[in-house]
Amino acid sequence: MRILVTGGTGNVGRLVVERLVRAGAIVRVVSRRPGAALPGGVEVVRGDLAEPETLRPALRQVDRMYLFPAPATASDVVRLAERAGVRRIVTLSSGAVTTGHDTDFHLPVEQAVQASGLEWTHVRPGEFMLNNLWLWGPSIRAERVVREPFPDRAGRPVHERDIADVAAVALLEDGHQGKAYTLNGPELLSRRDQVRTIADAVGQDIRLEVVTPTEARDLYLAQGGFAAASAEFLSGLQAYSGPAAGSGPATDSAAVHRSEPGTLHDVIGAPARTFAAWAREHGPDFNAGRASGVAG
Repeated sequence: MRILVTGGTGNVGRLVVERLVRAGAIVRVVSRRPGAALPGGVEVVRGDLAEPETLRPALRQVDRMYLFPAPATASDVVRLAERAGVRRIVTLSSGAVTTGHDTDFHLPVEQAVQASGLEWTHVRPGEFMLNNLWLWGPSIRAERVVREPFPDRAGRPVHERDIADVAAVALLEDGHQGKAYTLNGPELLSRRDQVRTIADAVGQDIRLEVVTPTEARDLYLAQGGFAAASAEFLSGLQAYSGPAAGSGPATDSAAVHRSEPGTLHDVIGAPARTFAAWAREHGPDFNAGRASGVAG
């Protein structure tokens, strides 16, 4: 089978590609920037989800597809995929759909896929562990401090590799069609817990400074990137309205109480990765540009 991965150079998509390649699948990636580094043997075709007609070459002889969310063009993309002979689509969605917070970003993509009559599986991660790197990484690297408006808010952040593993299994194996998997990590952790765990992983003290929501918003806007794009939501001043470009969802904490922590184990046959394991894996990212050693 040939599997097309859209968003294949992104934070989750590249891991889906790696997992599929290890399984021996024929993998094609569609990208606006075909020069991105990918595993050997992966075919890269230029295309853009925002311009569905550019996807025609990428869809040739494709049996299954991993679909990155682009709600404005989802119906057209799915229609082209169906006409090209694609039989199965696995969507990267959000746990915010499960809780009803997302009605205009991931949900329309899910609806377009389901309306097609093709085999479908929706992968709905809650809060990404990776969001902490984009949000807290700059201040941890520069000052060894995290400024947080809701230090006691708890969630079950999920590892990006677990998300990719579930997507890959749904692409490769039967038995997952017509299912929506809400994915969360194995532990209920407060922001304080997460900061403490990152500090343990990097071997240095990290100070948690509590700020007001308005102060947090201003800091996020000044930081740029994911923090700025999600500033109103992250500071609690705006309801969920879809993820920032290039990020994972940052769903409302209510999602963790309605999730099924056992879902990951049921799908991939292994326990969900812990936040401590994620922090150790990304320790160098929080230390980049700093001298090593434990702070006194």
